[in-house]
Amino acid sequence: MGKKFTVHILRNLLLLNQNRFNQFLESIEGVNPKTLSVRLREMEKDGLITRKIYPETPPRVEYTITEKGLALSPIIMQMAEFSMKYCANDVFKDGKPRTLKQVFGTQVMEPLSHKSFKNPK
Repeated sequence: MGKKFTVHILRNLLLLNQNRFNQFLESIEGVNPKTLSVRLREMEKDGLITRKIYPETPPRVEYTITEKGLALSPIIMQMAEFSMKYCANDVFKDGKPRTLKQVFGTQVMEPLSHKSFKNPK
């Protein structure tokens, strides 16, 4: 959890519904392909995410958050909320604080109340 970009990847899975390598690469500032690849493998090994390869040409790989990873959603949400409120100058171009609901809409609360999570295989 403490390694660079892990929280960013979890945030993007939870809040931005991103699930592909290139989506993470394009949206996480400062990450390079090698670091991202290593971090995703570590997160998979730690049981925070699963990796699914689709038998297509070209191959498609998607990452899904696991139940263990989903258990971190309240913490990720609080960190995002804190950043948007108290670090607005770093988060937003206009420097104005915002709430999760203002940025992500009402769907942002879904991960917190998701009771019937099934671990993808």
